[in-house]
Amino acid sequence: MSQATLFHNPLIRWGMPVTGAAVAIGIAFFILDDRTVQLAIVGVAALHLLVTPQILKRAAREA
Repeated sequence: MSQATLFHNPLIRWGMPVTGAAVAIGIAFFILDDRTVQLAIVGVAALHLLVTPQILKRAAREA
């Protein structure tokens, strides 16, 4: 019998990357001055927001 993990909950799967992306975007706009670096961090945060839930979903399926 398979035991449910936290990753089975969609709120956890999406909440983790949302908070990480929010922190990264906050740092990009409130601390950094270089526009190119800000946009690069926003791009990485967007990628993190889209890819991480899929990886966590796969991890939940295989757990």
